[in-house]
Amino acid sequence: MSASSGTEVVRIFVGCDPNDCDLEQMMVLDHSLHEHASLPLEIHWMRLSTDRGSPWFSDPANAAGWRTERWATPFSGFRWAVPAVCGFTGRAIYMDTDILALGDIAALWRTPIPAPALVLARPEGSSFRFCVSLWDCAAAKAHLPALEVLQRDPQGQARCTRYFEGHPHLVATIDPAYNSIDGDRQPADRIRMLHYSDMGTQFSHPRALARLASEGKTHWFDGEVLPHPRADLAALFDRTFEAALASGRRLDDYRNPDPFGPVVKKSERRHRGNPTTRPRFRLIS
Repeated sequence: MSASSGTEVVRIFVGCDPNDCDLEQMMVLDHSLHEHASLPLEIHWMRLSTDRGSPWFSDPANAAGWRTERWATPFSGFRWAVPAVCGFTGRAIYMDTDILALGDIAALWRTPIPAPALVLARPEGSSFRFCVSLWDCAAAKAHLPALEVLQRDPQGQARCTRYFEGHPHLVATIDPAYNSIDGDRQPADRIRMLHYSDMGTQFSHPRALARLASEGKTHWFDGEVLPHPRADLAALFDRTFEAALASGRRLDDYRNPDPFGPVVKKSERRHRGNPTTRPRFRLIS
């Protein structure tokens, strides 16, 4: 709720790169969320910062702030900090930046979280995917490490994942339409939040890689770049990108005013995607 007006506001926290690699994704996500939303949105871009006053502060040279060396992305561990950043009050949605909204986020925002669960997430085998998740921030306080503990633990991402694997009653199942992994072989009209999750086949790569090359920069993803198998969804991303520009949005609107510099993280040179985008890896454990 907005303290000033009493209007219900959807709080959304988005993990993204701090060096402007994800501008195309950020603009498309922002535009598509607002295009479908029936409630006001409050979007927080979570990116590594050199500002010691920021909850996303990191200083790799001095092992201070967030320790990212075990992360697959420049924001992997941030999802666990969302309840703390919200002061352990109210609700909050976390999502990765590689999302295209095809439905109203208000429906997810208003979904009940049945006790004793404290978060909605997508089951995956014996684990869960928290890449789109709805948090009961107050209930999460008893189960998540303090912000400072999360920041200084290189294994924090893995530890939190394992914690919820060991306490599955704390996780309720999100409608899979709100975290549709690379389309899940579903038609677009059944998808509410399209998560183009395979880092090697992301719809934004052609534009982002060309832009970064023109700026003398490289992308944080260092794996093989391949076409996405769903041409219909790729076309949908392209149409949304053009619609965002036509609405007056610009990539420069999403640039980080204080670029972070080199991100210390795992290499993704062996990234294998998922069975939806790369069926040949289906039997690989």
